[in-house]
Amino acid sequence: MTALRSRRVVISALAVSLALLGAALVVILAVLPSSNKEEPFLKFEAESGLLQGTMVSKEAEGFSGSGFVTDFTDEQDQLSFEVVAPKAVLYNVWVSYRAPNGNKVAGISLNNQPHGELVLQPNDQFTELKAGKLLLQEGTNTISLTRGWGYYDIDYIKLQKTKPETKHQVSGELVNGNASAEAKKLMNYLVKNYGKSMLSGQTGLDNVSWIEKITGKEPAMVGFDLIDYSKTRAAHGAISYEVEKAIGWHKQGGITTFLWHWNAPTGLIDEPGKEWWRGFYADSVTFDLEKALSDTGSEEYKLLLADIDTIAVQLQRLKDAHVPVLFRPLHEAEGGWFWWGAKGPEPAKQLYRIVYDRLVNKHELNNLIWIWNSVQPEWYPGDDVVDIVSVDSYPTPGDHSPAINYFDNLVALVSNKKLVAMTENGSIPDPDLMKAYGANWSWFVTWEGDYLNDGKHNSQDILKKIYNHSNVTTLDELPDLFGMKKAVDKEE
Repeated sequence: MTALRSRRVVISALAVSLALLGAALVVILAVLPSSNKEEPFLKFEAESGLLQGTMVSKEAEGFSGSGFVTDFTDEQDQLSFEVVAPKAVLYNVWVSYRAPNGNKVAGISLNNQPHGELVLQPNDQFTELKAGKLLLQEGTNTISLTRGWGYYDIDYIKLQKTKPETKHQVSGELVNGNASAEAKKLMNYLVKNYGKSMLSGQTGLDNVSWIEKITGKEPAMVGFDLIDYSKTRAAHGAISYEVEKAIGWHKQGGITTFLWHWNAPTGLIDEPGKEWWRGFYADSVTFDLEKALSDTGSEEYKLLLADIDTIAVQLQRLKDAHVPVLFRPLHEAEGGWFWWGAKGPEPAKQLYRIVYDRLVNKHELNNLIWIWNSVQPEWYPGDDVVDIVSVDSYPTPGDHSPAINYFDNLVALVSNKKLVAMTENGSIPDPDLMKAYGANWSWFVTWEGDYLNDGKHNSQDILKKIYNHSNVTTLDELPDLFGMKKAVDKEE
């Protein structure tokens, strides 16, 4: 049964006043200036919010107040709070939640505009989670938690004014002590640019001309995939020219990044719905990473190493062409949908270290800059093998919020000492909101297909705005890092 309740909270520097008018009780909650350095918390119980399609329950232990809100099941279900601010202020947000049925995602909106997502880890008990930041405007603001994946419970939210932004402490030193001159030069540029401008990026070289046609600009970075160099794909006739394309892009003065949709080295199911070309998905293979790693003498383990050696051949071609590569192996591991993450964090971290050791120490591929692509601390393989941390962000189509929750969590993961990047995205973060929130993404790389050109994830107007924004770097604005622009001028 749906219950509707509302609560309005007025945040001001006035005193608290209560007035009883007839049968109605009007409450004005005021926050006095704090004499302490720490700003006070403002706590809002879920059961006193505005409920749409959801309901108040007491059928669990550990909640505060008189209950919690549950039944986020239908698409329109949500929980909202009205907050009146005397001026525009940036607040940290915490959410107390319970997710007894596995990983969940809740949507967040501010003033009826989508504002990112909140990843809810499985938990039978109510747990307080940092949910990013919200920039409240002067006057009435509506903060909403929308269904997302649904099937979770909300106890309360808390707000606290943000502190002044801490200066990044990132150095240009790479984890590979033998890194190439080109890799060092690229890393130093990224560090120098960090917090000043976001580099534009696009998956697939074939999409660059379309972007230029729409925006008049080309991305500074292009993302390539080693997918079809995987041995079990090549065995089915797959052919790739990604390395040739990447070398060509480098010669234009662009920045190159590679991921690897790694087809499992064995155990492809290859039946309708689980075809061989889906061999990087956990549900389409029988390959067991944990089992393979448990026996270094097994055939499965040897096949893992053989696959890495096969990819090393392609990365060597890039090294020979003096192309520094922002390399992102084992991406989205914590999602569990790829076989390298399906067995949990420990096997994934172990495999990442094997990939690093084999490519750096055996094959001496010193042109690689190493990117880790998961947010949760338990998945992090360690500072000694990671240069840059990142996330892949696919919010609701048209949500151009700065993904501040992801950004802050990654900054905390590495104690603000490594670059933070958005290595894949659907809707691109709005540079104006990034600046307002302090979300200093080093770069973005939009995925292709509908994410780029369906007009829903990124309209042509937003693409024009972003690619021509003063805080976004495009190909023509990159410095001549590798002397390629001079070489092109000579050829012309």
